[in-house]
This record gives sequence, C-alpha cells and structure tokens, in this order.
Amino acid sequence: MTSRRLRDYDESDVRVRPNRRGSRPRSKDRPAHLDAVPGRVVAVDRGRYSTVVDGMPVTAMRARELGRKGIVVGDEVALVGDVSGIEGSLARIVRVEPRATVLRRTADDTDPVERIIVANADQLVVVSALADPLPRPRLIDRCLVAAYDAGMTPLLVLTKSDLADPAPFLADYAALEVPCIVIGRGSHGALEGLAAVRTALRGQVSVLVGHSGVGKSTLVNDLVPDAGRATGRVNDVTGRGRHTSSSAVALELPDGGWVIDTPGVRSFGLAHVAPDTIVGHFPDLSPGTQTCPRGCTHDEEECGLDPWVASGSAGAGGAARLDSLRRLLRARSSRHD
Repeated sequence: MTSRRLRDYDESDVRVRPNRRGSRPRSKDRPAHLDAVPGRVVAVDRGRYSTVVDGMPVTAMRARELGRKGIVVGDEVALVGDVSGIEGSLARIVRVEPRATVLRRTADDTDPVERIIVANADQLVVVSALADPLPRPRLIDRCLVAAYDAGMTPLLVLTKSDLADPAPFLADYAALEVPCIVIGRGSHGALEGLAAVRTALRGQVSVLVGHSGVGKSTLVNDLVPDAGRATGRVNDVTGRGRHTSSSAVALELPDGGWVIDTPGVRSFGLAHVAPDTIVGHFPDLSPGTQTCPRGCTHDEEECGLDPWVASGSAGAGGAARLDSLRRLLRARSSRHD
C-alpha cells in the first residue's frame, strides 16, 4: 500500500469564527443613495437635525456611515427615509454637500481646535449696540477678521441709535470701508432703519453675531414676525446682556433669503486665522508687504507697509487703512476681548 504524504497546514486552514451564520467579508462600498432628496439644516438639537425639504420641515438623524462628520446649521444635505415631515417621522442624513463658506471660531487664541458655527452663509452681520451695553470694538474687529477668513461679506448693524450718537463709532470704522446700517427706535416706538436691513439681507444667507444684549433677537423678530426669538435685558450692574439664544437657528425671510441667529458671544478666538489672510483683504496695502522682512508681523519698524503708504501707493486714505489693518492684526493676537 502506497503511503500518501500529508501536506503542511497553515493559518488559512483554520476558521476564525467557525459555524457563524451569515458571516461574510465586510465591503468598503457604501450605498450611493441615488434617491436621496436635498435639504437644508436649520437647527441642531441633541442629535436631531431640523431640516427644510421643499419648504417643509423634516426632522432627521445622522446616518451611521457619516461617522463623526459634523453637521451644522446651514449645511446642504441629502436625506433618505421618511421625508414626509409628519409628526413622529424621522429621516436620515446620508450626505453633507461641499460647503461654500465656513464660519469658524476657537475657544481662545491658543486653542488649536476649531468650532464651525455656520456653513454656506454669504454675509456676516455684526450687530452692536451703541449704548446699553456699550460697543466692544475689539470683539467687533475679531468678527470682521473671521468674516474675511471665511470669505464672507461683512456688514455692521448698529442698534439703539436713540440712546447714543453713532457718528464717533462710524468715524472709527470709515477706513475699513465696511457697509454699516444704523437702526433705533423712533418717537412712536417703531424700529427706524429696518427697511435698509431688509434690503441688505434680501436673497442672501446672513449670519447675525454679537454679544448678549445688543438686540439681535429683537432684530430677528422684526425681520421674521413669527420667529418668536426670546429677548432679554441688560444687567444694570455688569452692563452685560443675558444669553437669550441657546443655539443657532436659520429662519427664512419673507422677502427671500435666510437669516441665522446665533447665541450671544463674549469671545471670538482666531487661532485658525493666519495674519497674511487678513492682509490679503486689503488689496491697496498687500503689495507693500513684498519688501517686508521674513516673518514680519506687519506691525513693526521694519515693516514694508510704512514706506508703501508714505510713497502714496496706497492712495490718499492709506494711513488710515494701515491703522485699521494693524488694529485687526492686534485684535487677532490679543488674549482678551
């Protein structure tokens, strides 16, 4: 009888999970969700996303395949499942479309972690009261820097002009050439200047930011009569307002466009913004940086911007513009607001 040599066994002969029903290799392919419908995220609350699909409100959750990908107010998303919007229904967000703009901030200027506030907004509306509470120029400057970094158009809205003269404030910001609208209560209690705000916001996706008590929520309620945003008063002792908005929410404007109300901010970290990004938004000054020394902060004796402005290359208002640029650079690097 002829002997038969047995072959050597290796690890491929051993079943790692023997007798497990339905075991099969996991595929890296994910569903294409070709039947997904587009929507816009208008609010986020504890893992539930309020979206608008064809003008109808739809509540959704994040699909597992998105992993830890963040979803914020303003995101354009794709949804599957029950998109009827019927009470108790729940759709799934399976895709977040590429963002056109992203408004970010950090906890402070040393924090490397960025927090996305809003996506896909066209303009950043910085709201500041002229009095009660007093303006905080350094915080306003920081918001302008964030707008430039995000590629958004900035707009200043000054409230409570019935309590203080806006002229000194406007003079300080004239060189920045940022559009500004002044509003206030008239003799009959009506909000004067609201028509100009409506015109500026029409057809745009606008984010309202500002510290507490400046009248953001009051402004939103005037712009969107059924918004029902809570309003508060300023503390007589601290001079600060109470947070009346706890989360960002997007509201559709009657004349077209969207307005996004955000919680009042007391700081606006800019650790993610490079100084050259700020300089790039001053096209009349940025060519002057070509003669700057390596690593120039653009706020030192050897800076090439000073001779550039002195030569008249930046125009008649070059000196004021340079002062404004350096004010923004200092606001970006300061520790406190």
